[in-house]
Amino acid sequence: MAKSKMKRKRAPKSILKLPDLEHSKSAVLNSLTSPSSQRTYDHAIREFIEWYCSEPRLAFNKTVVSRYRISLEQQHYASTTINLRLAAVRRLAYEAADCGLLSADLAAGIRRVKGAKRLGMPVGNWLSAEQGKRLLRTVDVGSLRGKRDYATLPFSWDAVCGAPN
Repeated sequence: MAKSKMKRKRAPKSILKLPDLEHSKSAVLNSLTSPSSQRTYDHAIREFIEWYCSEPRLAFNKTVVSRYRISLEQQHYASTTINLRLAAVRRLAYEAADCGLLSADLAAGIRRVKGAKRLGMPVGNWLSAEQGKRLLRTVDVGSLRGKRDYATLPFSWDAVCGAPN
């Protein structure tokens, strides 16, 4: 078979450029159904692309994403914010792999980047299960105010003592 008739399979890249990243970003955002998730992921991916493109000739791999995490930690972001941004970058990597822009091995390596550890303990005064039950029984769910008040209580109490009748 002649070389001209053979289809050449394009090898995945390791260094992604802005058009590749934008294409993958669009795929990520289109896969999300919630407008809030789309907005959050759009912001996180935009921030990553800005950081990624500011460093010359970086390969999109586990080491680079780890460096990005370190960069976020040095900016004193909360662990939840860092983990959310890493989730968006992981999703970006998988979409790039699905589009053939990035090898599956590199995407799998990026997925293995550890998130930031949550340090400390939640602060505040916590109710016992019995105290929570008593609190829920005081809410008048027959009135609009009562329904509003009940709605502001944590959902986990529904699991503890059941929803009101």
